[in-house]
Amino acid sequence: MDFETAFKILDAAVVAQTKRHLKDIEVAILRSSWQGKKYDEIAQTYGYTTEYLQHDVGPKLWQMLSEAFGEKVSKKNFQAAIERQRLLRNGALTKQLETIIQSDFMLSSPLTVGTTTSNYPGYPSNASELIAVNSNAGTQLNTELEFPAGQVPLASKFYIERPPIEERCYQEILQPGALIRIKAPGQMGKTSLMARMLDEARKHGYQTVSLSFHLADKAVFTSLDIFLRWFCESVGRKLKQLHQLDDYWSIYGSKDKATAYFEECLLEEINSPLVISLDGVDRIFPYRDIAEDFFSLLRAWYEYAKYGDRSSELWQKLRLVLVHSKEVYIPLNINQSPFNVGLSVELPEFTSEQVKILVERHQRLNWTDAQVTKLMEMVGGHPYLVRLALYHLQQQDITLEQLLQTAPTEAGIYSDHLRSHLCNLEPHANLATAFNQVVNSSLPIELDSESAFKLHSMGLVVYSHENKVIPSCDLYRQYFQNRLS
Repeated sequence: MDFETAFKILDAAVVAQTKRHLKDIEVAILRSSWQGKKYDEIAQTYGYTTEYLQHDVGPKLWQMLSEAFGEKVSKKNFQAAIERQRLLRNGALTKQLETIIQSDFMLSSPLTVGTTTSNYPGYPSNASELIAVNSNAGTQLNTELEFPAGQVPLASKFYIERPPIEERCYQEILQPGALIRIKAPGQMGKTSLMARMLDEARKHGYQTVSLSFHLADKAVFTSLDIFLRWFCESVGRKLKQLHQLDDYWSIYGSKDKATAYFEECLLEEINSPLVISLDGVDRIFPYRDIAEDFFSLLRAWYEYAKYGDRSSELWQKLRLVLVHSKEVYIPLNINQSPFNVGLSVELPEFTSEQVKILVERHQRLNWTDAQVTKLMEMVGGHPYLVRLALYHLQQQDITLEQLLQTAPTEAGIYSDHLRSHLCNLEPHANLATAFNQVVNSSLPIELDSESAFKLHSMGLVVYSHENKVIPSCDLYRQYFQNRLS
């Protein structure tokens, strides 16, 4: 049996069980696993982290297939499980169907997964019931627990609000011509907040488009014209409004083309406000010429909504959300920058009360305040670091004492996170030297403004007082004392 045949069986079983088709990332895991590839190879090929595939998408996929097939399905045995389903379909199930169905109806072909038999009393109502012959053998996994990687799903109980940030954003996105900027270091919850803002907008009947500059090829940043063409095409494709883009791209200058296309082909054609979220805006910063022109264009669009002329009503439909990790270190004219207008949101770390709420939502953890304090003494209130700890503790992979002991080492659960920071520092000797001074000082120290600026935007330091900085958490202090010296 080849993979395409196997895929038809898998997809039909999933549809019968969940009423949806396999997602692209699930197909990628299945196809690659069929070829004998490991999770780290799959992650490298498709641009995900190994942890995300191995601890989140993968377990949920195998659990879903286990429920659909009525037996335990895993990465190691799924090919054999598919073969058993094929034999069941072509053999025993067909005979069972022919026995039950009366002689006045002749089955013209063997039953296929997905066939509905609701018209025949006493027979299973759908293919999922047929497949689940051994449903009692299915292994129940803890599907409530989510591995903390990437955006927190909208329905997740592990999203912790940080009042009044969410409510302010929800109110602002409803304002004509709104522009909202979300800034925080990596893995602080920027994309999760952005997703909830878009969801709030959709509840009010708005159209939404989400773009990530992290997905843009390097070739996109070759010139302003190519970049704006990619930008307009990305938005137009999601709104099903691409048919006239070529006409606009044959005239005008680059910014004029983009403005005309947005005004005449998008904003004039839709009857509701349009929210566009731009994730990973800092990806543009190194391309200074493109960045200056693009950001001045966004500022111009923002001001079009404020002018009160005949076109302002159209531009009031447009609401922009900019998401970035790094500080804006490119010099922009104060009157041409979108970073000094609109609503600015900086995501803080969780407070101890918010961490306690998160602990309570991990139902198998019955912690005291002292245990919460111990964890926060190591990682502070960093959302990802806290959630990763609670995930492993609820899985009973490790005790809190073991976790804290190994946390700042290569053997700990934070090794990937820490190595990522180390890799970002190593090419920049001055920055590494500055941070080495911070982690080896028992008191807050004052750095040159550029180093402090960049280390803060990376989330490695926080400002203490009088422009002096300290490590963001003890995890960073202990790890980098050994690595940078």
